[in-house]
Amino acid sequence: MRFSKLLLNSINRLINFIVITSLVIAGLYASYALWDNSLIYAAADNVQEDMLKLKPEVEDDSPSFEDLLAINPDVKGWIILDNTNIDHPILQGETNLSYINTDVYGDFSLAGSIFLDSRSNEDFKDNYSLLYGHHMDNSKMFGDLDLYKDGKFFRENDTGKLILPNRIYNLKILACLVVPSSEESIFVPGIWQDGIDDLIQFAKENPLHINDKNINEAIKSTNKSLKILALTTCSSEFTDARTVILTEMVPHNH
Repeated sequence: MRFSKLLLNSINRLINFIVITSLVIAGLYASYALWDNSLIYAAADNVQEDMLKLKPEVEDDSPSFEDLLAINPDVKGWIILDNTNIDHPILQGETNLSYINTDVYGDFSLAGSIFLDSRSNEDFKDNYSLLYGHHMDNSKMFGDLDLYKDGKFFRENDTGKLILPNRIYNLKILACLVVPSSEESIFVPGIWQDGIDDLIQFAKENPLHINDKNINEAIKSTNKSLKILALTTCSSEFTDARTVILTEMVPHNH
């Protein structure tokens, strides 16, 4: 009887030790994860702060990218969506993995960069161009694309700018979509280089939100070639969901 009691006490002490040890390890891991996450966001903040000091002037019809190109010749432009924190240089690598975890300085960064699809024309001369950025909390990188899922925000905020070394485009937001990462209409940019009528139709048939006014104005503008810029990031609706914002590229001062 005494032996059984001693054995039971020993087992209870062992169980308590295992539980306490597990809680301590879990606490240490949680603390590490928070610390590591804070470093990722701080690094993204630092890079964006540095880049904003070199942001090309929108008022200049030939914006200077000299300082940005001196840092990295892969810089192709600058993207702005009004009333969001999306205000970043655009890079383009040899593949779509080049800048997924690399910042503008060429350093490893889990936040990565905003980058142009490697299959897209680097001068944005295609009918359809595609930008990627990580989905991050606290309005980092392309995290603010989530704002457009709110109908009120979408209706009240439909402008932005694409700044290139030799010209500027005003952006008019056409639609917000949530699609799988396998959706060829969005993620195979080459299929739209002969015309994008079917892409507009796809947007009209599959929107989370759509700006009918901007869509109709784009369709009616027969005196110019319609150019679309898509911005995309990860989403949480389903396993491989992606949020997509489709915009029309309108030449500045047009």
